Amino acid sequence: MTDSRVVSGEAMSRVSLDGWGSGMLGVIIFSGSLPATRVAVAGFSPLFLTAARALIAAVLGAALLAVLRQSWPKREDLVSLTITALGVVLGFPLLTALALQHITSAHSIVFIGLLPLSTAIFGVLRGGERPKPLFWLFSCLGSATVAAFAISNGGAASLTGDLLMVAAIIVCGLGYAEGATLSRRLGGWQVISWALVLSAPPVLVLTIATLPSSWDGIGVPAWLGLAYVSVFSMLVGFVFWYRGLALGGIASVGQLQLLQPFFGLALAGLLLHEEVPWTMIAATALVVACVVFARRFA
Repeated sequence: MTDSRVVSGEAMSRVSLDGWGSGMLGVIIFSGSLPATRVAVAGFSPLFLTAARALIAAVLGAALLAVLRQSWPKREDLVSLTITALGVVLGFPLLTALALQHITSAHSIVFIGLLPLSTAIFGVLRGGERPKPLFWLFSCLGSATVAAFAISNGGAASLTGDLLMVAAIIVCGLGYAEGATLSRRLGGWQVISWALVLSAPPVLVLTIATLPSSWDGIGVPAWLGLAYVSVFSMLVGFVFWYRGLALGGIASVGQLQLLQPFFGLALAGLLLHEEVPWTMIAATALVVACVVFARRFA
């Protein structure tokens, strides 16, 4: 007779692997967010971009919820949904859009490497997770590697832009952890969809209030950037990301975002023709090692 513990272990392993696979897809999709935002703010104001992307995604999210006949969230879930919305629907998009008026896409992208640490901290505070001490060692080492890479990468450094990015990382980490915790009950795509719907009334007002005075000077790249951050960054990416965090663990799967700066830098080099230094290869190798060991001790 098959040992139930072996079957249970194999099932847990499949769930963990599935979680990491979903998380990686989310990271790849998110990697294009900052380059797309950089392109979009060349044609739209940060406030309009933040509101419009949330409004478009809210319409899509509401359609999904209606077509699939999802139940309304419980009253006790509204606080978590509000925190998630403030973090990932409004806070992070607005703060990064403002930051990208002061710094380059390549410079801003490396700050994303600090997201796993922020997500893990809020996972402990809000999700009740308790990773092992060595997790924190490798997590901090990976984040320090990204920070050092940011400093050595050069680019158009700006204290204002850097502070805005740090603030963006803090609110996004909170939104990720809160949304991932709620995803265990509601499901990943349901959480981001309800958070978007909850945000719809204020972002509708903000969209109308910040409409461009003229549409003539807005080029195709800006429209494509808006489309990407609205559909993929605000909705599709979160479907995979929250599912991965819920299945594989907030602190563990969250470490995958240490790879996002390097995916993003590659896109910045290919799409925006920003210079990508050779040190990216060495830093990537060290960060990958940190991700592997952090996962082991999460």
